[in-house]
Amino acid sequence: MANRLIHEKSPYLLQHAHNPVDWFPWGGEAFEKAKRENKPVMVSIGYSTCHWCHVMERESFEDEEVAELLNDRFVAIKVDREERPDIDSIYMLACQAMTGHGGWPLNVFVTPDQKPFYAGTYFPKHSMRGMPGMIDVVTQLYDKYQEDPEKVKEVSDKMTDVLQPRTAEGQSDLTEEVLKKGLEQLRQNFDINYGGFGGAPKFPTPHILMYLFRYYRCFKDETALKMALKTLEGMAAGGMYDHIGFGFSRYSVDDKWLVPHFEKMLYDNALLAIAFTEAYQLIGEDRFRETAEEIFTYILRDMQDEKGGFYSGEDADSEGVEGKFYVWTPDEIKQVLGEEDGELFCNVYDITDEGNFEGNNIPNLIRQSPEAFAASHKLDPVNVKETLEKGRKKLFEHREKRVHPHKDDKILTSWNALMIAALAKASRVFNEPRYLEEAVKAFSFIENELTAEDRLMVRYRDGEVKHKGFIEDYANVLWAAIELYESSLNLSYLEKARHYGDQLIELFWDHENGGFFFYGKDGEELLVRPKETYDGAMPSGNSVAAVQLLRLARLTGETTYEEKTRQSIDAFAKELKQYPSGHMYFLQSYLLLHSHMKEVVVLTNADDEETKMVTEQLQQEFYPEVTYLISENPERFSDAAPFAAAYRQVEGKTTVYICENFTCHHPVTDIEEALKMLG
Repeated sequence: MANRLIHEKSPYLLQHAHNPVDWFPWGGEAFEKAKRENKPVMVSIGYSTCHWCHVMERESFEDEEVAELLNDRFVAIKVDREERPDIDSIYMLACQAMTGHGGWPLNVFVTPDQKPFYAGTYFPKHSMRGMPGMIDVVTQLYDKYQEDPEKVKEVSDKMTDVLQPRTAEGQSDLTEEVLKKGLEQLRQNFDINYGGFGGAPKFPTPHILMYLFRYYRCFKDETALKMALKTLEGMAAGGMYDHIGFGFSRYSVDDKWLVPHFEKMLYDNALLAIAFTEAYQLIGEDRFRETAEEIFTYILRDMQDEKGGFYSGEDADSEGVEGKFYVWTPDEIKQVLGEEDGELFCNVYDITDEGNFEGNNIPNLIRQSPEAFAASHKLDPVNVKETLEKGRKKLFEHREKRVHPHKDDKILTSWNALMIAALAKASRVFNEPRYLEEAVKAFSFIENELTAEDRLMVRYRDGEVKHKGFIEDYANVLWAAIELYESSLNLSYLEKARHYGDQLIELFWDHENGGFFFYGKDGEELLVRPKETYDGAMPSGNSVAAVQLLRLARLTGETTYEEKTRQSIDAFAKELKQYPSGHMYFLQSYLLLHSHMKEVVVLTNADDEETKMVTEQLQQEFYPEVTYLISENPERFSDAAPFAAAYRQVEGKTTVYICENFTCHHPVTDIEEALKMLG
């Protein structure tokens, strides 16, 4: 029989709709029942493509014995963390404070007034090897709740105090040392053999690579550049990258990037596409461009709704087995490609009889590239690459006949905005109009389907839009709008950026202590109103807001936006100093403020060939410290960037105005000179 979750649209909640557990969605009904019946509440949080969430469901939530205990002693609530990151943020912090670690599934035991008194991640059904099991946890916590309510109150009150956001300590005393300390922390954790930071499991953290590119640009530090490039090379060679159908998995369980946790997430692929695009901008090697373009091939082929939005992710499991969709045997390869071409493919992509994953094989290029293989076997590298690509296409067609992993087809505003930013950026760097078209289409989807009463919302699925947008929704949409302007030069996107920037400040700004709250002043009031700065799998909302508001300030001339960035830096200075490598995207804002930021206004002449030259340079080169406005008619700037409306062409020629560190140079009509000033 179905439980209450059958009426929800979330794919994760619907996965649990036929559990014998008497699940409630998050809401007043569940907590009122808990108060009425004097029961504690179990809040179980996960997402639909989470492998260990599926394991726990099979072991515990589909089990009649566990369900009977839970239903008798607790009120059980299921939460989709991707739809309610505000709830997840609060209880993940509680779990980390109580246990020293976090992750999903996240299971938090709370009082009827939402205060946590116990937390953990995955619980097996029965206790084993020092790991508490669900049956013992449910039984013992209920007994404790009934027999010693004062102790439960003491613990839950203490945790509520821990969860309160701290207040700022006055003006920031940050110096350039925080930037160097962040780099040194990364250097100490860098894997010189395979790239990446720390040991297994290894996560992509592309926002760290973006910071390293900017650090290199600012300080000409070769170490920063080498660490970023080595990491991108390692990930692209490993099995974490899908060499048959493209796109990156969530993370690697080993230090070589060989064995992935096979789920694919939209946000990872968006941020990685940006990192590979920026690597191409910096050093111009086609392999980085090819990987970025392959990511887009995967996204536009497999993850796009017909209206233009992008789905959230794909599961690690198919037919109940992790990775089954993605792995191969030598015999299967040769059956599809024939003996000769199959042998070549197996040799290059490490497909062996022994296997590299539970007796099967994950294609990878860790040992050698196709070019290196061709050289070592005295083969024509062009022929080898052509044969491998022909084989890859055949293998992809063959793989398409397999049972596909579950696809989470909900469309999230914040993740879509990241993919829009990636597509828009790549469209100008690679001069690829289709990427801009798809970015525009997806942005229109957000405006048309994910906006209600001029308010960004969180999720769209099956015709339903739900939940008021959080800081990350607004900050990422602001980012997307700025990238769309810089690629299209359509000033309406700059006007939209101002609109979302203004709403961001209006809804989320902490007027007392600075920084942005996680949920808006019009949102559901939870146990606490958190603020997040730590850059985890994605940059935090505060991090993106700090960087993008600074860009918006320089584009529009509106100093209020920059003031908010500076005030955010003051508010979170303690966190930035204590753990700079955990705030790499946030530190981009501080790095930019200490770079020689330039604001460029180009008044173009349609008949002037030099117009194209300066426009291409601004759009295609790596100038993170530069913002630019380009138009034939300066009066068009009057709404989006009024400061530039008074600028005029000199002698009817393409004219470039460059301001740097609050000082403006004379207008330049010699384009070679202008390009030199940019560099």
